[in-house]
Amino acid sequence: MINFQDLQSKQDQICVVGLGYVGLPLAVLLSKKFSVIGFDINAKRISQLKQGIERTNEVASHDLSIAKIEYTSDSASIKRAGFIIIAVPTPVDEYNIPDMSIVQSATRLVGQNLKQGAIVVYESTVYPGATEEICQPILAKESGLSAGVDFKIGYSPERVNPGDKEHTIDKVVKVVSGMDDESLELIANVYGSITKVHRAPDIKTAEAAKVIENTQRDLNIALMNELAVLFNKMDISVYDVLAAAGTKWNFLPFKPGLVGGHCIGVDPYYLTYKAQAVGHNPKLILAGRGINDNMHKFIAHQIIKQMVRLNKDMQESNIVVLGVTFKENINDVRNSKVAGLIKELKSFGLNVFVYDPLADHEEIKKEYGFELSDKAELPKADTLVVAAAHDEFKNLSVSDLRAMMNQEKLLLMDVKNLYDQKEIEQAGINYLSL
Repeated sequence: MINFQDLQSKQDQICVVGLGYVGLPLAVLLSKKFSVIGFDINAKRISQLKQGIERTNEVASHDLSIAKIEYTSDSASIKRAGFIIIAVPTPVDEYNIPDMSIVQSATRLVGQNLKQGAIVVYESTVYPGATEEICQPILAKESGLSAGVDFKIGYSPERVNPGDKEHTIDKVVKVVSGMDDESLELIANVYGSITKVHRAPDIKTAEAAKVIENTQRDLNIALMNELAVLFNKMDISVYDVLAAAGTKWNFLPFKPGLVGGHCIGVDPYYLTYKAQAVGHNPKLILAGRGINDNMHKFIAHQIIKQMVRLNKDMQESNIVVLGVTFKENINDVRNSKVAGLIKELKSFGLNVFVYDPLADHEEIKKEYGFELSDKAELPKADTLVVAAAHDEFKNLSVSDLRAMMNQEKLLLMDVKNLYDQKEIEQAGINYLSL
């Protein structure tokens, strides 16, 4: 197997496969210590990176400009690397079944270009056992090499939080694991050169740790969402309740909301899939998923009910939605539950206009089938829905919001609870939140 000294001296190389939200920041950090190849099958992405263009905004332009990375879409370049990291998406399909097709495709590509003595480390989220049960046999078949003898594997789950400039890879603890002591030692040394590491006893443990991190958050948010629905029926503000309960020293500060993105809204399904495969019914986890996956419908129905109470002309009213990305101040629209909210409103035949200063127009059209409006093209809103906490929206004053709306029977749905309800109502605007 390759040794750490050869990587340190740059006699051997590291190849990062997949240059998205996870792979690119990792490649940039590793390039400070090692000789790095950045591989992606998207030739357009490679061309942009060579020009210093970074569409995910996860790497500062200065850091990208000084990073010494060989960007390529030529899979033959993988053959030169002794240490390969696969960081590609692992989504779920329309039935919430884990979709391993991307990671399997990347594994086949790596296997076809795997040199003897190399080590392959996976960062993609998978269920416990997947790396050894699915990926390792593909590498062996495609390379003709023997796992554990001619090549080795490991797993180090990604811990990238899009848009978070505080918990970057170099400031968090990375869990590392390997198929044996030798591989674990090398993987720990490589990742340990850029951040702190925790050595998991085996690959399955590391895989399990990844999926429960986000499952825990998912369940906590699901509880907040269920409370929001419950207290809505009691005419109590869930935020007032949480503010009061939050004065206790050990109360956890979770809030209700739309749970989208590629982690919290996806990872629990990898765990429930494996749980059912081994004969366990994960009732609590699936219950949380059910609550969170349907919150966009609850919000849409609350908007419609309030519009009816205000005697709005449903066919003539303009609904303007601000923000469609899955979280604030990023351009990531994967698994956006705001998009689900928009589709739900449209299913009632309502006139919905959407503005987001960060989301890509073409990506929204391709992924969700509706158009984004430019800010100058937005009509005056009869109902204004603020669905993402972008700074541009957080900084809107009451008069700014009022200026975006029509003259009477106005309604604001403050999904993220950004504004003061009393100030909004004093301006003659009907206020809704969770």
